[in-house]
Amino acid sequence: MTLEASYRRTAAGDEALRSVDTAIPVDYRRILCLIESDTHANVIRGRLRRYADALIADWLAELEELGFIETLRASAAYDLDFEPLAREAASAATLIEFPDELQQIADEAKAAGAALHGRGVYLAAARIQNRAPLAKDPAQVVVLLVEDDPDQAALADLRVSMAGYRVRLARNRREAILDLATQPAADVVLLDVMLPDGSGFEILAGMRRHARFALLPVIMLTARDSAEDIRRGLDLGADGYITKPYSKDLLVDTIRQVLRLA
Repeated sequence: MTLEASYRRTAAGDEALRSVDTAIPVDYRRILCLIESDTHANVIRGRLRRYADALIADWLAELEELGFIETLRASAAYDLDFEPLAREAASAATLIEFPDELQQIADEAKAAGAALHGRGVYLAAARIQNRAPLAKDPAQVVVLLVEDDPDQAALADLRVSMAGYRVRLARNRREAILDLATQPAADVVLLDVMLPDGSGFEILAGMRRHARFALLPVIMLTARDSAEDIRRGLDLGADGYITKPYSKDLLVDTIRQVLRLA
């Protein structure tokens, strides 16, 4: 697997995905299910973040050797607009289709709910551990804050800025998508759920289906703490989840841990 490769299922891959043949490992089926038309390696890595890149590379190489997938030029994946992908992803109820993963998400959501009601924060450790540490000084770290409430935006901006990080603010879904599409990539996104023109979950779903944003760290920062909300955020690939109100130290420490800063 190269970081610049895209993949497409072949006719044999389509047949394997439909097959009930137990000789086809579930890990192969999982990847085949993730490959929708032309799918960049980053999208696959983003959805399978709990697995090391080397293992994902091995699986992709084996799938190609079996004739289930083929490698394509990847440049087109980076040229796609974000907005259509966001709309497409928003219509999907879930990106997880396998019973073992559904159970894993359910177990993680239960643990996350307990952590959120206790400390107000949950970290998706299995995703974070396979991310290389960010080699930047705090003054170089850019945080994209997506928050529509002026008071909450000012509070989060102040607390993040006090830690030495740079902040860019998006006040709604449209501004968030515009930032992603036109600005240099932020290092982490703090993402509210309830926005005046959409949902933070829609933004996250679109990011995880786009080559440029599939691996971008995202921390949900929201008052929404129902079991279903927590489950959805983790299902879609959030790296952390913080419930409001929160302390300065908790927010800054969560950013540090998600980015694996020294």
